Amino acid sequence: MTGLYFDLFDDVYIPGRWHLDDPMDQRGQEIRTWQLVRGEPAHVDGRLRIPIYVPGRPLDFSLLAGATIPVVHARVAAVFAELAPGDVQLIPVEVDGQSEPYVLLNITRVVKCIDDEASDEVRHWEPGDGRPDKTGQYRSVIGMRIDPSKVGDARVFRTWGWSPAIIISEEVKQALERMGATGAKFKEVTGPSTLSAEERARDQKSRELFEQADTARETAWCTLGSLDKEVFMPIAMSGSWPGHRQLWRVIRREAERTLLVTHGLSDPFIERLEPSVGFGLELALEVDAGVKDISKGWPLLLLNRVADEVAEHEHVRERVKAGLFSMEVSGKGLPRSLVTEEGRVAVLLGVASRSLPSHFSTPHGEVKLVTVKALLPSELAYLLEHGADGQAELARRFAESGEEHLSRLRRKPVV
Repeated sequence: MTGLYFDLFDDVYIPGRWHLDDPMDQRGQEIRTWQLVRGEPAHVDGRLRIPIYVPGRPLDFSLLAGATIPVVHARVAAVFAELAPGDVQLIPVEVDGQSEPYVLLNITRVVKCIDDEASDEVRHWEPGDGRPDKTGQYRSVIGMRIDPSKVGDARVFRTWGWSPAIIISEEVKQALERMGATGAKFKEVTGPSTLSAEERARDQKSRELFEQADTARETAWCTLGSLDKEVFMPIAMSGSWPGHRQLWRVIRREAERTLLVTHGLSDPFIERLEPSVGFGLELALEVDAGVKDISKGWPLLLLNRVADEVAEHEHVRERVKAGLFSMEVSGKGLPRSLVTEEGRVAVLLGVASRSLPSHFSTPHGEVKLVTVKALLPSELAYLLEHGADGQAELARRFAESGEEHLSRLRRKPVV
């Protein structure tokens, strides 16, 4: 089959939209999502439940947080069942809080059709990369183009060697558009690249700058402990962060401590396309436990809210760079021991640490590493009463207690 084909993906920019979490079986156990991206039928026992990762407006088409696995409304599923019955497996699911029927869409067709020459950039796994199971497959694909002559009769499929992509035919795309399926976005992957030579050069320059920043930060993180590359951390797009991407890293430390760090506040500014350290800082929050499910835990939720305040307000960044700074964020979803009667949680930024550096170097400049310390409600009351002197006194008492920047839920207040 020849014609036009489109990459089908999730519109993450819809204001107030929901985000869906990994499916769970009838026993409340998460199922292994890898079996749903292999391009083959999956065996599922019983009816699956889809938890809500971020509450918001329901959509007809959504991808699970962190995986290109679609969950669609039943009327969208009917389109796939009619037009591509041999390319998909429809698995009924229950989405938390929804009475409407939803279906998990498992793409069961894989086609080897990526056009390396026509695509903007492709990288393959090489024998020296230490992943013999992936050798020859795609490590990254940017500006994908496919060869329609290799598609055959497939109307919905994943691309061989690059499973994140979900490709649909023009007929399927038009059917989804006619019904007004919310959440679905399309990008053509046939024909010559739509990028001009100038745009392609700009994109290449942008990727190089971000890769340099990523490498420099990860080198710094590895000096602080063991960088956990297995844990999934959700990536979000944010216009307030320098590179318009919210990234996080998890570092496993001694005594079973877990250190979470922002990984993007020192990105180069995407609009300027020149070497820089962005805001010139990254945030670090350490807890006294080997947190397993980082993406759903309170430390990431708290760090995320603090990072948003830092990214969105220049006066906050300037105060943070100058020294100790306290702030309050929403306590929704955070542990009760941290939440005030007004529903807020306070943090003290910039508490000195003997086990963490205050700065680290990158090829583009120095980056300040700012600690984030969760405060107890009584400690916030002390701050409100004593102001800047209270910040310094709290930091002194934290150092005296031996905990310094460490955030713990079960501890005695220092005031």
